[in-house]
Amino acid sequence: MVFVAGHFGEWIQGLARPLSEVALVTLFCPERGVSVIWDDAPEFAIADPAGLVDRARAEVFLRAVGRPVRGKITVTPDLPPGGGAGISTAAFVALARAVCAPEDRIAPACLLVEGAVDPLMLARPDSVLWASRSARVLDRMPPPPRAEIVAGFFGLPERTDPADRRFPRADDLFADWVRGPDLPVAARLASLSATRCTALRGPQDDPTPALAARLGALGWARAHTGSARALIFPPGGAPGGAETTLSDAGFAHVLRFATGGRT
Repeated sequence: MVFVAGHFGEWIQGLARPLSEVALVTLFCPERGVSVIWDDAPEFAIADPAGLVDRARAEVFLRAVGRPVRGKITVTPDLPPGGGAGISTAAFVALARAVCAPEDRIAPACLLVEGAVDPLMLARPDSVLWASRSARVLDRMPPPPRAEIVAGFFGLPERTDPADRRFPRADDLFADWVRGPDLPVAARLASLSATRCTALRGPQDDPTPALAARLGALGWARAHTGSARALIFPPGGAPGGAETTLSDAGFAHVLRFATGGRT
């Protein structure tokens, strides 16, 4: 079995110069993702109730990574698709590793079948500025500071449209991020990015900023496409009842996890 972790929205996402690419710094979530089992067999079959890896795309993907179209594939996600948690990309990355595909072929193959890709095939997915529509690293970034995250999904799922470029500019936020902000500054940058996204894309009734203030969070983050929302706290700093507060506010799949790699 191969497990690939997802993310929970982005610290920052928006259009970046000079080519106005959709770029992001992902908010890595090591606690949730997708497990894939590949059993060698002459026939080709997929067991995937969530519909992450359909037969047609799986065939294209396996050929793109240079592996035979055969075997039984079992896909088990921890979170629902369409939430902005990278579950679709994680499923294909896990499939590639389950069939022992070369690592350098995984990102291009994901792009081929998805059109928009999260950096979950990288060893440190949250330490790059990533162009999701071209599956490439635009710049190396310092790892995010260590943080405790309380998160969940608010609202309906929304699948990523690779042609969607309706994002605010974020060059100023990326410029501040590359300096290696401490956690209060990182949380402020994430909140600014999330607020800009909500002003442009909605929903206007999003309760996450108010919940962040109520629970004493340093800031909040969101999936810039999707329903994932995250409150940002210092390590060990989230109040004990935070999960219940989010659940009572209508959030689904509420969880707490640690992320980041700088003290």
